Parts: sequence; C-alpha cells; structure tokens
Amino acid sequence: MSIFSKLFGKKKEETAEGVDLNERSVEEFMTLVRVYYQGVIAVNLGITNLNMLPDLALFKRMLKIPTQNNKPGLAEKSRVKKVLMQDYDIQDYFFKEIDGSVKKNCRNAQQIQPYFYKFQGFCTDLFQMLDGLMKWKFRFAMLVKKALYSQTEKTVHEIMTRSEWKEVSDQKAAWSIRKYTEYLGYSEQWVTDFVYHIVLLARDDAKRDAKKNK
Repeated sequence: MSIFSKLFGKKKEETAEGVDLNERSVEEFMTLVRVYYQGVIAVNLGITNLNMLPDLALFKRMLKIPTQNNKPGLAEKSRVKKVLMQDYDIQDYFFKEIDGSVKKNCRNAQQIQPYFYKFQGFCTDLFQMLDGLMKWKFRFAMLVKKALYSQTEKTVHEIMTRSEWKEVSDQKAAWSIRKYTEYLGYSEQWVTDFVYHIVLLARDDAKRDAKKNK
C-alpha cells in the first residue's frame, strides 16, 4: 500500500468532520493547512459567509472561536498557525509563502475554487510521483528523521530541476508539478517541508493502523 494512501484515500465529500484535533495525523495536518488557507482568503477578501469556506467554518464552531475585529478568519488563522508551529514545528516562512500565494491568485471570490483545484492538483501529482521515486528509500530513511529530510530535499530538487526522465509519465508529472509550483508561488524549501511533514505523519498513521490490525 502507498505510504500516502491516508492522504488520498478519503472520500471527496469528507471534510474536517470526524478529525480528532488531539491526534497528530496526515488528515489532521491537511485539515489545519486548509483552515489556514481559508482563513487567509476570508481576511483578504472580507468574506463573511463562511459556508464558502467549510473547513474554516467547522474549525471555528468546534473550538468556539469568537470573531476578532468583525473579521471572520482573523482569529482562526492565528489559532491554527499557533497549533501548526507548536505541534508540528512549522516555521514562520511557511505561512508567509501561503499568504503570498493567496494574495497573488485569489483576488476575488470567483478565483477561490480554481485556486483550490490547483492546490489539490499539485498535491496529487506531487505525492503520486514521490511515492514512485522514493518508495524503497522511505523504508530506509524512516528510521532517522535527518536522513528522511535529506532524502526528501534531494528528491524534490530533482523533480524541480531534472530535464530528462526515463519514463514519459514521470516527465509529464514533473512538468505538471513545476507548473503548479510556479502558479502557487512556492519555493523548493516550502515544498520540501510540506512533503517531509506529510511523510512523517504517514509513518505514524501506518504504525497506528498496524497496531489496530494486530
């Protein structure tokens, strides 16, 4: 089974419902990241109808977060950033790049859905390609976080810079990922850190699943 199966194995209609915000997992991490994106969008565009931003609305209800300065998304964005920094060791630059990406590509409400389609396409192509490129390397590097980060960094750099690939499918996927990355405006470091945290959490998810199945 793919190490990233937890990321893509959920039904499309599933949102943050049922996510245990006290348990670190791929699903929780991705939910928190989406909440941050939606918080930035709400603040930037002055959105008051949170039905347009379901993960943000659910996060607000679950934690009973009061609206700050009459600006939906402001307090939620701050809260989720604090959680990601404290519980997942996410650095401040990571959020600044998301802020810049949203500001560049979501200038009105009509651009929200296409923007998230782009981000989902980026995630899908990136992790599917990584699964093929790093499958055996993950098994070795999983034992040491430093080795895992180094391997992730090298593989992401290869995807972003390598000009020729043996497999046509890999060539197309690499080009697609580069186009998504250019559109979203993310650095190699951002992509590397994003992937690294997903891999660590996927490992923890796999361990929990193995214990449950014993």
